[in-house]
Amino acid sequence: MAAAAAAARGDGQEKVIAAAKHIVSSLGNSKSATEDMIRILSGFDNRLSIINDLFPPSAVADDDGDAQVDGVDDSEAELRLEAAQKVVLRWDASDSLLWESSPEDAEEYLAAVNDLIYLAGCGTSPAVSIADDLVTRAEVALQISMSRLEEEFRHLMVRNAVPLDSNDLCSSIRCLSLSSASDGGEPIDDFESSVDDENHHHQLQQQQQPASEQLEGSPKDRSGSSLVDDRCLDLIHPEVVADLKVIADHMILAKYDRELHQVYCTVRRDILDECLSILGIDRISIEEVQRIEWRMLDDKMKKWIQALKIIVRILLWGERRLCDHILAASEELKEECFMETVKGSVMQLLNFGDAITICQRSAEKLFRMLDMHDALADVLPDLQALFAGDPKDLICEAVEGILKRLGDSVKRTLMEFGNAIQREPSRRPTQGGEIHPMARYVMNYVKLLADYMDTLNFLLENEVIGGDQGNAESYDNSRISDGENLESMTPLGHHILVIISYLEFNLDEKSKIYEDGAMRYIFLMNNINYIVNKVKDSDLGKLLGDHWIRKHRSQIRQYARSYLRTSWIKVLSCMKDDGFGSGSSSSVSKVTPKDKFKNFNLAFEEIYRVQTTWKVPDPQLREELRILVSEAVIPAYRSFMGRFGSQVGGRQATKHIKYTPDDLESNLSDLFEGLPGFAPRKKT
Repeated sequence: MAAAAAAARGDGQEKVIAAAKHIVSSLGNSKSATEDMIRILSGFDNRLSIINDLFPPSAVADDDGDAQVDGVDDSEAELRLEAAQKVVLRWDASDSLLWESSPEDAEEYLAAVNDLIYLAGCGTSPAVSIADDLVTRAEVALQISMSRLEEEFRHLMVRNAVPLDSNDLCSSIRCLSLSSASDGGEPIDDFESSVDDENHHHQLQQQQQPASEQLEGSPKDRSGSSLVDDRCLDLIHPEVVADLKVIADHMILAKYDRELHQVYCTVRRDILDECLSILGIDRISIEEVQRIEWRMLDDKMKKWIQALKIIVRILLWGERRLCDHILAASEELKEECFMETVKGSVMQLLNFGDAITICQRSAEKLFRMLDMHDALADVLPDLQALFAGDPKDLICEAVEGILKRLGDSVKRTLMEFGNAIQREPSRRPTQGGEIHPMARYVMNYVKLLADYMDTLNFLLENEVIGGDQGNAESYDNSRISDGENLESMTPLGHHILVIISYLEFNLDEKSKIYEDGAMRYIFLMNNINYIVNKVKDSDLGKLLGDHWIRKHRSQIRQYARSYLRTSWIKVLSCMKDDGFGSGSSSSVSKVTPKDKFKNFNLAFEEIYRVQTTWKVPDPQLREELRILVSEAVIPAYRSFMGRFGSQVGGRQATKHIKYTPDDLESNLSDLFEGLPGFAPRKKT
């Protein structure tokens, strides 16, 4: 199939060249006219550039057989000029547009322009000479024709621009993202629109767009690799691109490239500005950016990230392709028009990014800045390829500068966040020893940091941690445990370790607010357990390591034992043989079994009333605490009842022995539920 396609292409090329040879040979014996037509035809299709090789050098002989310079005499020039003037002036007086009329009218007009280009060129050609007044008349007519072609070009560009909306643009960038992901993260493939691509050619035929076969090649980076795939949007309807190229070729050949430059850039620049507006990107000064409240600024930053990807990977590559196709006849003009068309929109995007780097830093802006940094870094290779023809490299230098400043802002914000956690001053205790809001905020924050692991490891490489505690851009390393293996940690892991250490220190300080020592340990257990679970169940575990998790679980168990000693010592003391265990033998004799049970009931009911209002949100930790209490209290109570229960007899026995071991077990299950503080349930 590939061989057949190649054969078909070869046969098509031979037919095109044969037709061109016939046109050129019909021009007569004028070598200059032949060369002009060859040059014009070559501009229409690069396959015709080899046609020079098909005509051997020759001279037009005079009657004596002596060679003479090819050319036209004044009478022939007069006839050709009048015919061309007639066509040009007829259309100059008309309000109709050539390319909205018949194809024959456009062909006739272009043929007249070709004659005018040739005749006007005779005034500067040493090989051909005609009367000066004929050259002047040809130049005047040529100027009129160029004005007409410029207007036709403008009209075609404006009328045939593909109308875009945000849905079209976002859909295109999603297609590119999916394409990139399916290629294993390789650079996005190029828009393949070459006439040599038979698959794409067949697709265009099915879409009834035969004129788009004139599109030659596709934008490549300097190494030849592709950067955009064939899901890019057409910015101009493909069927008119060939017509635009024909007009551009004639204007370039007539040396009206400055006028072409102006009309091309004006039209495409306005359309690109409109696309920016559709994407929600408005012109805004640095001062205005700094005054915007955060919610609105956050929305603008999100729109900027999306717009950057669409502008670079869809629209700029589309503009690059359009320039390469329409202005193929002039490499210099092609680069100038592309730069002039897109640089305003690109700089508008970059100015917003630059403004963000000098805004007042805050923790809430960090992730948006990271998103902006990643988006800009992702499109940098595209920009380097797109602007490889820019000798000053202004765009790419600006991008690299913004990337550096964004990175610096991210690092400073991260440092300031850590130091703010260390110094957070609130002294209001949480109800029931609950998880402190600061712990939730910080852990959710650092968990999100792990999502930017690659970027932050890159930015924080070689960043010094430690130093002056009064410096807002440095960390105090003294809070880190000596047992931490810092050498094996990534830069981000080290920073997160410091931030969590600051959080633990601050929580320990806040725990001292509680007057009840048992609640202090409940508070510490709740918060450290929350921190450990956040680390264990996320990428933070990879950053901090198993040793960190094991050490903090051991710390939670230590807090639990401290809670048991602090909270239940009074209850356990009531069940000792000596009652309260603090007095002489005379006082011991006064503590009757009834008193022992009464004291136990009072101590247990007080703990129950208070600690059922406390809250341990984590079910596993709550159950572990209940088991710990139960294992300490229930066996001791069974033994206590066995020793003294029989000594409390009579009808009032139930008054003093309120609870069975099963009652205690049942009541212990109510601890740490955040209940209103009811009395314990009694046996029936």
